[in-house]
Amino acid sequence: MRGLPVGGPYIVTVQDSVNGSKTVNDVYLKLGETLNLPLMLEQAQIEKIAVTGSRILNPNYGGKGPASNFNLADLQDAPAINRDIKDVIKIDPRIYLDAGNNDGIQCAGANPRFNSLTVDGVRMNDNFGLNSNGYPTERIPFSFDAISQVAVELAPFDVKYGGFTACNINAVTKSGSNEFSGSVFFDYTNDSLQGDKIEGQSINIGDFSEKRYGINMGGALVKDKLFFFAAYEKLEGADTFERGAEDSNAAVRVRGVTQAQLDEIARIARDVYGFEPGSFPASIPVEDEKLLLKLDWQINDTHRAALTYNYNDGYSIAESDSGSTRIEFSNHYYERGAEFTSFVGQLFSDWSDNFSTEVRLGWSELDARVNPLGGTEVGEIQITIPNDGSFTAPVVFLGADDSRHANKLKYDTTFMRIAGTYVLGDHIITAGFEREQYDVYNLFIQEAEGEFYFGSISDFEQGLANRIIYENAGITNNPQDAAATFKYAVNTLYLQDEYFFYDYDLTLTYGLRYDWYTSNDQPVLNPGFEGLYGFSNQQNLDGEGLLQPRFGFNWGASDQLEVRGGIGYYSGGNPNVWLSNNYANNGVTQIESQLGATNLFEIPHTGSGRPLIDIPQSLFDDVASGVGRVGGLNVLDPNFKLPSEWKYALGATYTFDSEYVLLADLLYTKKKDAATIVDLSRVQTGTAVDGRPIYGSSNGRRQDFMLTNVDGDSGKTVSFSTSVLKSYDFGLDWALAYAYNKAEDVNPMTSSVAFSNYANVAVSSTEAPDVARSNYDIPHRFTLKVGYKHEFIDGYATKFMLFGTHNKGRPFSYVFDNTDDSRRPDQNFLNSAFGDTVNTDRHLVYVPTGVNDPNVTFDGALADPARQAAFFAMLDETGLSKYAGQIAPRNEFDSDWFTKFDLRIEQEVPGFYDNHKGSVYFMIENLGNLLNDDWGVMKEASFPRMQAVVDATLNNDGTYTYRNFRTPAGQSLVADASLWTMRLGVKYKF
Repeated sequence: MRGLPVGGPYIVTVQDSVNGSKTVNDVYLKLGETLNLPLMLEQAQIEKIAVTGSRILNPNYGGKGPASNFNLADLQDAPAINRDIKDVIKIDPRIYLDAGNNDGIQCAGANPRFNSLTVDGVRMNDNFGLNSNGYPTERIPFSFDAISQVAVELAPFDVKYGGFTACNINAVTKSGSNEFSGSVFFDYTNDSLQGDKIEGQSINIGDFSEKRYGINMGGALVKDKLFFFAAYEKLEGADTFERGAEDSNAAVRVRGVTQAQLDEIARIARDVYGFEPGSFPASIPVEDEKLLLKLDWQINDTHRAALTYNYNDGYSIAESDSGSTRIEFSNHYYERGAEFTSFVGQLFSDWSDNFSTEVRLGWSELDARVNPLGGTEVGEIQITIPNDGSFTAPVVFLGADDSRHANKLKYDTTFMRIAGTYVLGDHIITAGFEREQYDVYNLFIQEAEGEFYFGSISDFEQGLANRIIYENAGITNNPQDAAATFKYAVNTLYLQDEYFFYDYDLTLTYGLRYDWYTSNDQPVLNPGFEGLYGFSNQQNLDGEGLLQPRFGFNWGASDQLEVRGGIGYYSGGNPNVWLSNNYANNGVTQIESQLGATNLFEIPHTGSGRPLIDIPQSLFDDVASGVGRVGGLNVLDPNFKLPSEWKYALGATYTFDSEYVLLADLLYTKKKDAATIVDLSRVQTGTAVDGRPIYGSSNGRRQDFMLTNVDGDSGKTVSFSTSVLKSYDFGLDWALAYAYNKAEDVNPMTSSVAFSNYANVAVSSTEAPDVARSNYDIPHRFTLKVGYKHEFIDGYATKFMLFGTHNKGRPFSYVFDNTDDSRRPDQNFLNSAFGDTVNTDRHLVYVPTGVNDPNVTFDGALADPARQAAFFAMLDETGLSKYAGQIAPRNEFDSDWFTKFDLRIEQEVPGFYDNHKGSVYFMIENLGNLLNDDWGVMKEASFPRMQAVVDATLNNDGTYTYRNFRTPAGQSLVADASLWTMRLGVKYKF
């Protein structure tokens, strides 16, 4: 039974002319798994039928690798307050939703960009790699009510699965049937249905309301032949914001910035420069709209076809610079949205009792937009607010964010799959070919309207900029001329055999998958590059391929014990945006020029000569003449290999006589050729006293970034999970689960831009970082699910569902404070002393053994014995003292534990007609915070997970001088995740 829709119920009948027949009712097909269903005929002759799952006690029955499966009831009953499959799959303890970053899905400690989302077997990924949520759109790209089942597979050993190294999230849409049915819903929340207090502190959440509504229906256009299903959903809501001055009642108060200072900056912007900076709103309206249409055609008994159309258009309001030491005016925010359209066609054919085929064709288009709320007339402005040096100076942002000055993305994806299955005795042989082609248009020029740095509010008023950056298309100064356009395709061949040993209740799956890239597009030639580095910048992935062997097994050791496992090789999930950097930033089509300390009121500007609005004439002329700063291009390593991972899994399920079910899974992942960024211009010129290398330029250039592979160990992940579950006849069911995770990497590759991927990782060596704990590692996570269903009113169920999660917080690092020479040029610039070409506070701190440590001289404020005592007390308090005499490792410190409970209560009510039912429900997210504002509070070290603790200089002999210690910024409150929210809703089924 292959090629049938998931769900059910199906009726399975086995007939034999000699031994009679046998029928089994209520067989349900489960996504991604195979159930071996033994049937006993009259003469003790046994036939084996392969189906895809059924509703039995073991939720992972028939699986070969670590996975979670969620059926329609799971989706409908979960407290899915966001109407997103993420609300459901998070109950798996191996899956962590990053509440501080758009609920990005982290599977067993992996980067969310390395996941794959497939819908009806066709990828619906964030193919370009800009979004942290894993979707191509701002929210889930399809209606929540359109989905019938979801599976999350961390290591599927079936060769048909590819394009990921973290996990594959597989969803299947509903289909119509002969009976017309559907439902409508409406739910609502507003500021009065959300918490406004955390740990005794009142929070300004503003005034807002949010409503969602939708309809889905399905039925037969031609009975037994042609069926339809449709689902529509719309959100009219609001995004909330939590950042404010230190003396405000905002949820997150930025230390070192007062409301009076922000008011003064706003006055200067309006009165001196003549533009509106915006304000600090608590909420801003947003919208999202989704539509899915599906036709299923039962052509005849042996052929079936399906066609699905999906559309989504929605946006959110995003902050650009929201770290713990940053605050921005609202006109620096931007609308982040996308319009997504897709078509998928499928044809399933049974050509004989033994041979069947499947053909899938898909096309999708994404048209993304990023529009600053204040427009792009004003460039980005950064104003540092100085302090006494005891903590990191905060920065105020206004104007248009530098990454939105010239930014437009549009791409389409074309997909095809042709696969065949042949049953040969107890062998099921599968072979197939796939091709996925990407056609990308990406315009991305930072600082196209200028970026202006000021060292104080006074400097801002007087027009005294420390640094000015301008970048645009060379010669023309027209951003459109610097857009990157390129195409490439990923091709796949696979062959697999699934063999069933009936006598041992053992299924073996083994096969090969081969992926290879084809592309005719190359970056624009930079004629001077090869002379500098010995190879051309015109590199692409054409011809790169990877053979991926897979082996999996499922063994029914007894009626109560099932054992599963396997070994597999995987590749994919590396974002296209990393390739796009090399097409756009080639050193020819885009030119950047800079000015140092400048009085804006004393230099000529383009246009009408308005500072901050028009561009300094000298910078404009530099770009027009093709003259820019030395360095600053991106290139692909000519020897780049496709990053890959070996996965080894072993798991078991035991069902007790009392119907308790115990599951356990161990997953070991070994990374190979992981992606990273290096600066080609760097060569080692020395070594500091603590062993870290010191670099310099080999050719007078800087920031020539190459996308390459890690040389040597790329890291590994160990994930162990266990769960116990139980269902009772009186309507109660529960599941308790735990996952241990230890994930390592060299570079977490947190960004879409080469510069940020290079800069936003804590290091002791910029060009050869060590393997260390990953930014995505959540070492301990517990989950609890409790459901109860009872008809207090005959025929009308009351349902309760509680989800609980409890996990250790995100890791972070302690680093040196890097005094940015663009703002305080009189100070030593530590990053420059190390030979680093970026200004980020990212160099892991050396921890002195005491005041007499020969590697450290205490000077400046730290020459004071009292200040020294405070410094060493801070080392003890933070746990840094355990690394005395060495460099503190990356990510060896954890944010606080976080506990959260979500609740859904639903009551069925009579409908207006026979076989109709209504229901009323409410959901509470973060029930603990509703009961006590000290509960359910989430705090974590903010991105990029690095805390500066000491202002230091590097001496000529490689030792350090520590001048002042910074009080670490500490953990930031994640207000949106910490405040309780309630939604009230109604639903009507017909």
